[in-house]
Amino acid sequence: MKRRDFIALLGGAAWPAAARAQETAIPLIGLLGSTTPEEWAPYLAAFLKGLSETGIVIGRNGAIEYRWAEGRYDRLPAMATELIERKASVTAAITTPAAVAAKAATTTTPIVFTTIGDPVKLGLITSLSRPGGNITGVTYLNVEIGPKLLELMHEAVPTATAMALLVNPSNPNPEIESRSLQDAAHTLGLELRILNASTDQDIDAALARLAQLRVGGLVIPSDAFLNTRAGELARRALLYRLPAIFQTRESIVAGGLMSYAGSAAEVYRQAGVYTGRTLKGEKPAQLPVIQATKVELVVNLKTAKALGLTVPMTLLGRADEVIE
Repeated sequence: MKRRDFIALLGGAAWPAAARAQETAIPLIGLLGSTTPEEWAPYLAAFLKGLSETGIVIGRNGAIEYRWAEGRYDRLPAMATELIERKASVTAAITTPAAVAAKAATTTTPIVFTTIGDPVKLGLITSLSRPGGNITGVTYLNVEIGPKLLELMHEAVPTATAMALLVNPSNPNPEIESRSLQDAAHTLGLELRILNASTDQDIDAALARLAQLRVGGLVIPSDAFLNTRAGELARRALLYRLPAIFQTRESIVAGGLMSYAGSAAEVYRQAGVYTGRTLKGEKPAQLPVIQATKVELVVNLKTAKALGLTVPMTLLGRADEVIE
């Protein structure tokens, strides 16, 4: 399937309107997303693959309706309620803000979430092995590996005495992220300057401050809104001659120095599997939350050269991919 076909499928109901009369026989998945159809398109194949592994094929024995917040997390609660009212058999809540909104919207409709954080600390579940209630899902713990981003940046720019951290304060994760990275900065003997951005205007203001802060590098943890601007953030960081580390591979292709994160494709495949299993009658409370363990380090040597940096061989030797 071509990318434009993915986007068309993501834009609305995946089941033809003429066939909706059969919806009592066709289980409906409500997919609640924090970004846009275009931005999530690369991960649709992984989600659908997971569904197909359980025997669920959209258009044959399953249907999907989508709600997209387009980076405005305040829209998610109403959208979650809409999907519940549409009698969705299960809600797939993509990203932490969507998961929080879905959980608040219902205590009965099954929910399968994806999150980069610890779902216990976020209050989504009671334990990883026995989630309890109507919710389960997949986490790739990008928040928990956040301090490693700072360590890698310090290894790449050992002469730096201060780093900047850009977070989205409207996401439930930043408080945990900021605290853990502050602790890591203290251990490394670094100052950490925290910048907030939840709109395009905030990003402009934050980047404009970088020159004044005299930081040696920029750390941008995973967030649905910031991820969709990762390419632009990478290009502008390069323009400011500032090394930047992200948690999306796309940002590195666009000119970021490094990325370090769990495999998003694997997370969404697993979410598809759990969504299919839930449609087939398994109870979320009895499905342990999956912790994706595959983490990938990507280094862009072309960017390093443009910044005048020499990446240590000890760092390059650990990279899963080197872009030259």
